[in-house]
Amino acid sequence: MTLPDVITDLAQAQNNFDSQAYANCFSETAVVFDEGKTHKGKKEIQQWIKKANEAYQTVMKPISYSATEEVLKAEVSGNFPGSPIVLAYHLKLKDGLIQSLKITG
Repeated sequence: MTLPDVITDLAQAQNNFDSQAYANCFSETAVVFDEGKTHKGKKEIQQWIKKANEAYQTVMKPISYSATEEVLKAEVSGNFPGSPIVLAYHLKLKDGLIQSLKITG
């Protein structure tokens, strides 16, 4: 499976629990929608993923990617009920960075 570099970087940052590297995959004005909450901008995204990493210690394993739909499906496991689960990462990419990300079950 061939992934855009930024998605490979995102998965690697997640699996290393590196919130700074994770946030660096996003544009300055990016938006993340997850668990009913919206996180705007790199700073909020970094704070969100840092808190999530501390609470859940999630790792992701990409399963499939649709370039036309910009949807990554990944098996996510960690310290949370129901682990592992498959989540869909609905992405909007621009200039090699993530503009928006919506995570759904």
